[in-house]
Amino acid sequence: MADVQVLSIVAPALPEKYSPPKASGSRLSPPHPAGHRALLPVGPAYLDHLRLTIHHKHSFASFDEHVAAERKRQAELHADAANGEDDLGVGDEEETEELLSLDPKEWKKQDHYAVLGLSQFRYKATPEQIKIANRKKVLKHHPDKKASTTTPSASQYLAGVNQNTNDDAFFKCIAKAHEVLTNSEKRRQFDSVDPEFMEAEENIPSETDIKKKNLDFFKTFTPVFELYSRFSRTQPVPGLGKIDSTKEEVEGFYDFWYNFDSWRSFEWLDKEVNEGSDSRDDKRYTEKKNKSERARRKKEDTAKLRGLVDLSLSLDPRIKRIKQEEKAAREAKKKGTTPGAPAKKTKAQEEEEKKKAEADAKAKEAAEAAERAEAKKAKAAAANAAKKARRQARATEEGGA
Repeated sequence: MADVQVLSIVAPALPEKYSPPKASGSRLSPPHPAGHRALLPVGPAYLDHLRLTIHHKHSFASFDEHVAAERKRQAELHADAANGEDDLGVGDEEETEELLSLDPKEWKKQDHYAVLGLSQFRYKATPEQIKIANRKKVLKHHPDKKASTTTPSASQYLAGVNQNTNDDAFFKCIAKAHEVLTNSEKRRQFDSVDPEFMEAEENIPSETDIKKKNLDFFKTFTPVFELYSRFSRTQPVPGLGKIDSTKEEVEGFYDFWYNFDSWRSFEWLDKEVNEGSDSRDDKRYTEKKNKSERARRKKEDTAKLRGLVDLSLSLDPRIKRIKQEEKAAREAKKKGTTPGAPAKKTKAQEEEEKKKAEADAKAKEAAEAAERAEAKKAKAAAANAAKKARRQARATEEGGA
């Protein structure tokens, strides 16, 4: 145990002109009898005290281990963030054999989001997520790393030549996916024909399916319009709404979709110009055909979306309700009444109410007359009593005299 050292410190004398401070109207609490102040249970020290008491049973050794582990964990987190290694939860999807066996020559047919492990994000993936996913895939599938970690079998060699030439095939697919998704124009072209979107588009139920299976209108069409909303130049896109949406909300929704401004294009599906051909005529013919195919696909896409809006409008249960409300308003206007107002009374009802009002008025008048008569009687009785009292008082005075 450490020795206690006593220091002899003498406080300097107060100056002659010193005067103690005065409290300007404030009340100072007297000092605590024990000579110390009360401590409030707040602050980091109190929290550490609770951790020590509740979680570590007053064991300082256990508490110190916990503090050291927490500091180490925070340091690792800060180090990862400083080195840019926070993966944001991307790039760790399972890689199937079909995915790993992709041919880099068929790069236009591959799902670039799946190659980088971004299937769950797709068109919503941010540039930072694409960058991180690409870095993780490159570190995992780089040919040099695979060559250093795998030993080729004897069947891969023939006369001393390595037959396994597909080692870097998937790595080339990764590079192409990164090239496409980091180029805004190419990414927009790919997003226009995203394989997942094309599959979902094919599964949209038809009018026959909706009526035959008695599908719920809102559960059916809400995801459909959310699917196409990604192509809108105007954001945000109004939602389908609910059964109790107002007339203005319903009209605004259909006005938006009937005037839908889509950026979707179909250049990704263009036929590639034959690289081995130097003929200008071949190139011009291919470009002309691609242009006409783009226009045809765009026209079909516009017509299909317009058909979905027409189908939604024809099956929307809110349209029937709105028409009924408008019809009721027109009929009420013809009759000279407002919707929701009480019905106009008949002549017999008016006469009956008039007689009842007259009877009520007569009864009220009779009651008031009776009250006035009673008040008059009471006033006269009070006056007689006062006179009698005065006479008795005079008589008493005269008798005493």
